[in-house]
Amino acid sequence: MSEPGSSQRDSRYDILFEPVRIGPKTTKNRFFQVPHCNGMGYRDPTALAHMRGVKAEGGWGVVCTEEVEIHPSGDITPYIELRIWDDQDIPALALTAERIHEHGALAGIELCHNGADAPNLWSREVPMGPTALPVATFQYHPVQARAMNKRDIRDFRQWHRAAALRARTAGYDLIYVYAAHGLSLLQHFMSRRYNQRSDEYGGSMENRVRLLREVIEDTRDAVGDSCAVPVRISLDELLGAEGLERAEVEDMIGTIGDLPDLWDVTLSGWENDSMTSRFAEEGHEEPFIAGVKKLTNRPVVGVGRYTSVDRMMSIINKGIVDLIGAARPSIADPFLPDKIRHGRVEDIRECIGCNICVSGDFTMSPIRCTQNPTMGEEWRKGWHPERIRARESDKPVLVVGAGPAGLEAALALGKRGYEVTLAEAGTELGGRVVRECRLPGLSAWRRVKDYRELQLRKLPAVAIFPDNALDASQVLELAVPRVVVATGARWRSDGVGRHWTQPIPIAESARIFTPDDILDVSLPEKGPVLIWDDDHYYMAGVVAEKLADIGLKVIYATPAAEASTWTRNTLEQGFIQTRLLNKGVEIIPFHALARVDANLATLACTFTGRERSVSASSVVLVTSRLPRQQLLLDLMTQQDAWLDAGIETVTAIGDALAPATIAHAVYAGHRYAEELDAEAPAEGQLPFKREVTGLWP
Repeated sequence: MSEPGSSQRDSRYDILFEPVRIGPKTTKNRFFQVPHCNGMGYRDPTALAHMRGVKAEGGWGVVCTEEVEIHPSGDITPYIELRIWDDQDIPALALTAERIHEHGALAGIELCHNGADAPNLWSREVPMGPTALPVATFQYHPVQARAMNKRDIRDFRQWHRAAALRARTAGYDLIYVYAAHGLSLLQHFMSRRYNQRSDEYGGSMENRVRLLREVIEDTRDAVGDSCAVPVRISLDELLGAEGLERAEVEDMIGTIGDLPDLWDVTLSGWENDSMTSRFAEEGHEEPFIAGVKKLTNRPVVGVGRYTSVDRMMSIINKGIVDLIGAARPSIADPFLPDKIRHGRVEDIRECIGCNICVSGDFTMSPIRCTQNPTMGEEWRKGWHPERIRARESDKPVLVVGAGPAGLEAALALGKRGYEVTLAEAGTELGGRVVRECRLPGLSAWRRVKDYRELQLRKLPAVAIFPDNALDASQVLELAVPRVVVATGARWRSDGVGRHWTQPIPIAESARIFTPDDILDVSLPEKGPVLIWDDDHYYMAGVVAEKLADIGLKVIYATPAAEASTWTRNTLEQGFIQTRLLNKGVEIIPFHALARVDANLATLACTFTGRERSVSASSVVLVTSRLPRQQLLLDLMTQQDAWLDAGIETVTAIGDALAPATIAHAVYAGHRYAEELDAEAPAEGQLPFKREVTGLWP
């Protein structure tokens, strides 16, 4: 039977709301927010606690922390995670558990020692691992880990036990043993790559899994029957015989199958487990996790960026997992379970798999989301993903431009109850999103537009007018008090970007293209085509892929060390470079485009300045963008006419103000709507809350 208040739910989905026993605890449903990082950690504990609490409010049965460092010898600085080094950390951790419990969810904590992945830059402890090897960090730190002796192993077990006891004191229900993603000392002991020991902790599979077994037993002994003890483990490193493989890990699981209370199964490294939609479909991990349940009587949770309810149902009914694991879908829509529960599947804000959320961890900044602009702002600004305060005036708003910023502004304003007119020059809503989603691998990005358009159609106070390119005189005639200019931006064709801040020499006879031309399907007719990437995010890579796919010879030049270098922050760079090379794209790093002549481009080494000529029948400049501000400028020059037209404010937002990511544009639209008619901060007051470290007495 359906639960009270959920009579409209499709009865097929009832199985998703069945309770699941996890050791001594029972989760109210099968929705399980697995541990995920967020760039806040020990620096922003209150903001972090509120973020997790909102997910619990949204109906997740289990809500977990990120990895939590158990000891200074496993310090993963510069990344900002939670810590449970000593009792000083308990109050901050307890706050998160309290926020999760307020809404009836179980609170999980992922205890972690990063082992040979921890450079200990803050603690300045000597790193350690199963074998003496260089630390395995993302930044290639010039530091090595020492080989652990038996005393070190005993110490590690004691640290983990002490952390488990602190976690229990802080109120957590699930206390993780973490052996996944290449980020854990326990996985390093399991792996032949890192474990070259000859004692009882090395060599055979049974020996390499010994420490994991011991730590599980230690944790169970420490917390008794008061907490569940899950294990998070990676089933495959996708390195073939050089790394952990599925069959070997399944053997390891088989030897300790019922020792933990739950198995949380993943891929390793993190880039394989959290692949973007550009490189992996929903449920791409199913072939790896499908065999785990036959090895254990314990419940199994796995991830796969699940946004389709039918796909969730499928993996439950097939017996692949017992619980639907999610990190990114829970970020895009913290209320995903609640919407399914109440028959509002069409209202789910589906993850687009862009991994901008992951970039928060890599840039040590609060998590953000392209789909959910309130992510990370629940406490700092008091924003909520499903609720927004009512309007504070009856003054209508005109939004010009229905790209990501304009759509979000209109949607949030409409939810507040404002009368909104949304004018779009094109025949289709979506702006850059609807154009870019046609590029290779980016089809899921259309969800940014589809979700907002569907929600806008439900708001009677919002009137949408496509195919309406308004000029300043028409805006004045409409006489709407508040005008929002969200007209987007266009790519430059003069070479100005990060490397060159002045136009580069380009011959009149040279054939120059920009990403806008490619998006308009105005393509080079023959190769070779030189792509000059001074943007460093995804655009040059997808353009190169598109042109290679139509059979053109493509040369990719960049002043950086690699293609699309910023996508290291979204875990994509390796996949992008591999795909381009496999498609025959020639990549020339550390070179700047110096000038363009007919059928010839000149590149200069960024270090020596030495030049080389490259045959190029055309050049695609992927450099920087200019805001489309003609309407804004025209309105500003006619400010004297505003009073007669009843116009009070004209505000540019998103790319029309300063081009950035789609996530920035959505955030800008939401911020405008949240702050409209709000009292401005007092002079000297910040527009958000923050926590400041207290001085030691």
